[in-house]
Amino acid sequence: MAGVFDIDLDPTEDSVSDEELADGAKINEYMDQCSGFEFMEDCEKFEISENSVNQGTEQIRPECFELLRVLGKGGYGKVFQVRKVTGPTSGKIFAMKVLKKAMIMRNAKDTAHTKAERSILEEVKHPFIVDLIYAFQTGGKLYLILEYLSGGELFMQLEREGIFLEDTACFYLAEISMALGHLHQKGIIYRDLKPENIMLNKNGHVKLTDFGLCKESIHDGTVTHTFCGTIEYMAPEILMRSGHNRAVDWWSLGALMYDMLTGAPPFTAENRKKTIDKILKCKLNLPPYLTQEARDLLKKLLKRNASIRMGAGPRDALDVQAHSFFRHVNWDDLLACKVEPPFKPFLQSADDVSQFDSKFTSQTPVDSPDDSTLSESANQVFLGFTYIAPSVLENIKEKFTYEPKSRSPRKLLGSPRTPVSPAKVEGEDGWSRGPPFPEVTTTTSSLLPPTNAPMEVSNVEQMDVSNSMEVSAPLPIKKPLGSTVGSFIKQANPVGGRRPQHLRMNL
Repeated sequence: MAGVFDIDLDPTEDSVSDEELADGAKINEYMDQCSGFEFMEDCEKFEISENSVNQGTEQIRPECFELLRVLGKGGYGKVFQVRKVTGPTSGKIFAMKVLKKAMIMRNAKDTAHTKAERSILEEVKHPFIVDLIYAFQTGGKLYLILEYLSGGELFMQLEREGIFLEDTACFYLAEISMALGHLHQKGIIYRDLKPENIMLNKNGHVKLTDFGLCKESIHDGTVTHTFCGTIEYMAPEILMRSGHNRAVDWWSLGALMYDMLTGAPPFTAENRKKTIDKILKCKLNLPPYLTQEARDLLKKLLKRNASIRMGAGPRDALDVQAHSFFRHVNWDDLLACKVEPPFKPFLQSADDVSQFDSKFTSQTPVDSPDDSTLSESANQVFLGFTYIAPSVLENIKEKFTYEPKSRSPRKLLGSPRTPVSPAKVEGEDGWSRGPPFPEVTTTTSSLLPPTNAPMEVSNVEQMDVSNSMEVSAPLPIKKPLGSTVGSFIKQANPVGGRRPQHLRMNL
């Protein structure tokens, strides 16, 4: 902040004693000479007024946002699409998560999860994790203002397509693995990886959301025993309550991968008890159409013994990313979002909600009046909940940037505000990358192998890409237009209706 107001001024040549300043005569003489600082021809004039001086940090409250659509609904509140109507970010579209304090405080675990989500969202910044913009509260509600992810849930794409091609699944799994690796570096276990919690931004890149079930401060050798998550994606050690660590996220990644490639999680049944029994005891059934690389990765991620599960070692995400299933991924390009996503949402405006469930978006958005009052001790639980993202504060500071037309050289050579070249900090952003990849000269990468090096798979029909003019990650499988379905399509959609009813959505 100091750097914004750090203005170098040359000292005046005349020295004025304290006695001369005290009688006021010297001040009047000096002001007559200045005449509104007209003599400072080498500087821009800056008019001082109540609108340009001492503007405090914006006070964020519900009235700062216009409700546009309902995006989702849960047990503790709703998620709205909103438009900011005040301040420097006025006009921008966000997602607003509203939680009722009274509902949350009925259960100590729910209270802890809510506080953990707020804390984690502030701490964790990564290209594939949703950004928290503001957090604030009223007497009876908590508000989280998040970036609006107009691509909707990955769940929607999976429901529409049935299953994904392996290259498509590879893209999403690679981005997710980078997000999980970053969380693990921070000592955070995600514990709730499923298609509904994976959002897509306007360009089709992954963003992990919903950090209510995360566990903080879990480092090497530390375990936790909380039973939480979605059963079908839950690791055996969570179900057995034997203590778990970050390896549970790699089991969930394996379950998600299986879901993408087959149409359902690996172990499902008509009720929770039977599903749990299958996860703990049943053999993993791998469809014959999967490539050898996909089969091998699934087997290594879905190991019931967490100690030998891929990703459980000290290298964590790097071991997963080094697997041959990801051999065509350029991890630096992926982190920089230079790899073209397999699905890019067709959006007509910044507030487009076409990728969200119409069951919610068709509802009238109403944030019920907040007339509840909690006790002082209850409100102490959420002390410090308020937050404004640094990016917003930077936006505010830009309004006060003072740029003189010419200025004297900086007197202090060792200033901590010395500009840093982006080239000097490349690769030191704190974000873990995958294994090294050969140097690439193109600006946009792809997950497809080079045309002169086709992917080696066994007993699977291969796609001819030798005549393709543009290399990009393939789109998910589309439903055939005609009445006849070729043998390859039948093979590629062998289990179209396997997803359990409670994991399905009526489109």
